[in-house]
Amino acid sequence: MATLILEKKPKYERIINILAIAIPVAVAVLLGIRQKIDLGAWTKGLPHVIGVINTLTAILLIAGYYFVKNNNLTGHRRAMTCAFLLGAIFLVCYILYHISNESTPFGGQGVIRPAYYFLLISHITLSIVVVWFVLRAVYFGYTNQIASHRKAVKWALPIWLYVSISGVVVYLMISPYYS
Repeated sequence: MATLILEKKPKYERIINILAIAIPVAVAVLLGIRQKIDLGAWTKGLPHVIGVINTLTAILLIAGYYFVKNNNLTGHRRAMTCAFLLGAIFLVCYILYHISNESTPFGGQGVIRPAYYFLLISHITLSIVVVWFVLRAVYFGYTNQIASHRKAVKWALPIWLYVSISGVVVYLMISPYYS
């Protein structure tokens, strides 16, 4: 009788897989809390901060791409590290806003309404998907595993750029309806 031998996954892969699942689940759980927490009026300004963060992230992603294409690896690393850190700050701001404020309904009518919801749903869905690719890209980049880094970035960059830009567009579309 043959025995099945499973190849053990590297530790980094397990950690990335756990984080890629844990982060969206934790956000979903926190957003699912019906009772809002009073963190103060300052949280009303967080959507604007989030819009700026998404804008800066998109700029940094484009700059990082430019730098790597022009063999400026230091500029590339700095731009991508800043984009990653902004992603973490975005996550904190997003959670703080949504645990302390009711969701703002979109008030647009006509053809703009389905366009808004298409952007919003694709933005949210891809923001969940991109976590795994970004974590892998960052890990491979910092550990100098360039071939693996390029494979991860092939997916991470376009998805992350779409998520950042669509986040700005969604923000601009709903911002007139913030109270």
